[in-house]
Amino acid sequence: MTIWRSLNFRAGLLSVLILVLVLGIWYAATGSTASATSSAGMTPEQIEYAKMMGKDPGSSKAAGFPTLGQMGTTVWGHLSNPFYDNGPNDKGIAIQLAHSLGRVALGFGLAMLVAIPLGFVIGMSPLLRKAFDPFIQVLKPISPLAWMPLALYTIKDSSISGIFVIFICSIWPMLVNTAFGVASVKREWLNVASTLEVSALRKAFQVILPAAAPTILTGMRISMGIAWLVIVAAEMLVGGTGIGYFVWNEWNNLSLTNVIFAIVLIGVVGMLLDLAFGQLQKAVTYVE
Repeated sequence: MTIWRSLNFRAGLLSVLILVLVLGIWYAATGSTASATSSAGMTPEQIEYAKMMGKDPGSSKAAGFPTLGQMGTTVWGHLSNPFYDNGPNDKGIAIQLAHSLGRVALGFGLAMLVAIPLGFVIGMSPLLRKAFDPFIQVLKPISPLAWMPLALYTIKDSSISGIFVIFICSIWPMLVNTAFGVASVKREWLNVASTLEVSALRKAFQVILPAAAPTILTGMRISMGIAWLVIVAAEMLVGGTGIGYFVWNEWNNLSLTNVIFAIVLIGVVGMLLDLAFGQLQKAVTYVE
């Protein structure tokens, strides 16, 4: 235990040092203030191009890549009032994040309702495994965004289409891992259950499910990571609300600090979701 705590402390210290190094490189690269871009000698086309790239020729404001000071101001602005709502295109970061998490939760939940029971059935039947395998192998590598045009055409609702994309990208890792976990349950345990004349339902919930739970949670963990990855791109396409739409909207507004803030926030939320599933996986894993 002492060795483990020492390892965690050293790993945490190393992480802090890496963060300080990255911030130091950022500060050295951008400087404490960014120099203004002069419009002297520039043609109107060059000035317009500079504005499209997020620069404002002739302005006294900082230009180029944001400095740490500018990022700090942006972060504080978002975190100090995360729940404001000034209309369709001007909502607080917490509201945008809540819309994205809601879509992910709905799509992921629907995928669970389909993938886990179906994976159980497939895992318990070698015949079904062989029958379903070609379809799974064909559908699994399809990019979730490739389903978006079909979803928009058939569903005709951008928000529901985003949920469908989450569903279709979340179902495969859960389905494959559930089937694998059920099929990998030790034959001795199943033989003991048969010897004791345990009913099929009781065997499924008291023998197979606990044994396959770590593998099922692994599939759920992978699916959640993919779902959170895809929702950002999906919201860029469907628009409206959500952290993905926020990134696209801020890019259109040429606000690079807001884009960077959103990117970091997406990463932090993804890390927290992964940690949560990691703890669930540890809780159901039997250690001899």
